[in-house]
Amino acid sequence: MSTYMPSGVCSTKIEFVVEDNIVKKIQFQSGCSGNLQGISRLAEGMTVEEVINKLKGIRCGAKATSCPDQLAQALAQLTSKNTLE
Repeated sequence: MSTYMPSGVCSTKIEFVVEDNIVKKIQFQSGCSGNLQGISRLAEGMTVEEVINKLKGIRCGAKATSCPDQLAQALAQLTSKNTLE
């Protein structure tokens, strides 16, 4: 399980599992529970690239980011780390 500490949003931690480039599990800590559970269930089973493409750049009100955008950033960071290894 990978852990990402989001910035600029209500959620304080994102934990996720990626196997063979497929997002298997996502769990947000804090934030808007119903919305984050919905995002997690919709994204589970998608490829990492699909999730990034759908969620990257989503904003929350006047904030420059959102919990979905932070998930996209977490997955992009994981992808770049795996590319470097």
